[in-house]
Amino acid sequence: MKNALLERITLAPNICHGKPCIRGMRYPVEFILELLSSGMSIEEIIEDYDDLERDDILAVLLFAARLTLAGHNF
Repeated sequence: MKNALLERITLAPNICHGKPCIRGMRYPVEFILELLSSGMSIEEIIEDYDDLERDDILAVLLFAARLTLAGHNF
């Protein structure tokens, strides 16, 4: 399941200046993280951005978690 979620995060030099985005759309991972950190729930984000799916948001969280663990030996 985790790998399937991470496949939703794409990198393309011609989309959002090569930043990690959701499924090749112009939703950078950092934008979704900002929405979550501002207090929006997953349901509110999906409601406001109807082309996003719950698994997209979960993929963003997993991607961010993996980045924070990179380089650490736990």
